Amino acid sequence: MNNLSVDCDCDSNPANPEMGDVGILASLDPVALDKACVDKVYESTDHGKIHLIERMESRNGIHTVVYAEEIGLGSQAYEWVDMDEGKTINL
Repeated sequence: MNNLSVDCDCDSNPANPEMGDVGILASLDPVALDKACVDKVYESTDHGKIHLIERMESRNGIHTVVYAEEIGLGSQAYEWVDMDEGKTINL
């Protein structure tokens, strides 16, 4: 999650990034990974998050994560492991 723009990576002419780097997230579960990314945006102290949150909410972005879980692509539940601090948090 770095240089976050309100536009999709697939956009050939995306808006400039509004939010700085959050870090590297990884998972074998794509739904858990997307949910963790959404959670990290909401938790961020970066003022630029307001633009990304507005875009996600105006497009009902969380519905993609909810539906992906409903059709069996993964789970929104995840375990957060901070590699820098060695902490594990179940969410």
